[in-house]
Amino acid sequence: MQVSAKPWLAHYDPGVPAEVEVPPIPLWRFLEESARRFPENPALEFLGKTVSYRELWGLARRFAQGLKDLGVRPGDRVAIMLPNTPQFVIAFYGTLLAGGVGVNVNPLYTPRELRHQLVDAGAETLVILDHLLPRFLEVERETPVKRVVVTGIKDFLPFPKNLLYPLKARRDRLPLGFPKREGFHAFADLLKRPPAEPLPQDPEDLALLQYTGGTTGISKGAMLTHRNLVANVLQIDAWDPTSRELLGKGVMLGALPFFHVYGMTVAMNYGLFAGYKIVLLPRPEIHAIVEAIEKHGVTHFPGVPTLYVAFNNFPGIEKRNVKSIRICLSGAAPLPVEVAKRFEEITGARLIEATAFPRPAP
Repeated sequence: MQVSAKPWLAHYDPGVPAEVEVPPIPLWRFLEESARRFPENPALEFLGKTVSYRELWGLARRFAQGLKDLGVRPGDRVAIMLPNTPQFVIAFYGTLLAGGVGVNVNPLYTPRELRHQLVDAGAETLVILDHLLPRFLEVERETPVKRVVVTGIKDFLPFPKNLLYPLKARRDRLPLGFPKREGFHAFADLLKRPPAEPLPQDPEDLALLQYTGGTTGISKGAMLTHRNLVANVLQIDAWDPTSRELLGKGVMLGALPFFHVYGMTVAMNYGLFAGYKIVLLPRPEIHAIVEAIEKHGVTHFPGVPTLYVAFNNFPGIEKRNVKSIRICLSGAAPLPVEVAKRFEEITGARLIEATAFPRPAP
């Protein structure tokens, strides 16, 4: 019996091609194209604040110019220590447009872990949430960081939430603001610059340093090029049977953390490529997830098995309006068959396992 040279192809869903063509473009071309095709469509939804594709493309270009004005040059590492907020998306794509290399930083890092990553990456620029700044200040002198760009949750909240949030933060004893000294800059100030013209880039240029979890030793930075990230997006598109039907119309749940490469690729990069509205949740809490699905008519719900288990067990889930969900990708851990079946019974959606062979058809 002849054995196929590519036995995994037998497990592909009908209609999924054996290969995808990867064009020689930088990753930010996807955002530029969606801004051209769907300029007034919502790109980001954050706690009541909506940012259109036209606005997002402009903000990313303004941030890029801000970085250039601060001295960031092509190839420089820009560390991003933010939860899922509009600022994360703007900072990452702005970094790419300036020719820089994004460095994803886990907002839960301890000062020791943060110091290691900043030193290892050689990051001279850090974009950070004000709540997290004290951790960096503990190790500031032990890192190569020369510039710190600070933002707050309130920066992209709608009125009157933007006025009320600082009161809540102080009540919860969360740090606000940043030191008024050389090297520290307000995120909002960078967005006042004129939009930068994108720099020509080779698809093989480094785009992202994605650090491993460090469970088997010291965390290591995986080097991902523009071509790597573009290929990942197009592979997801090939597996999504709704991609043509929902182009420019879908709603992506942005609950998986973007600082993790799975959330960044599946929820953020693919969502922007497809012209979807991305509903940003700073914390992947199941109550907020169910409410977001109902409120925004989420069509794409990328997650991990523990999230789907929590969804299946959410009190009264059978009576909630979650039938808008069309497709889901599960990753990071094996997906139990019974969890997938139960999820599909509740939602009527297709749940695909993204990091292992898809489960056999029943």
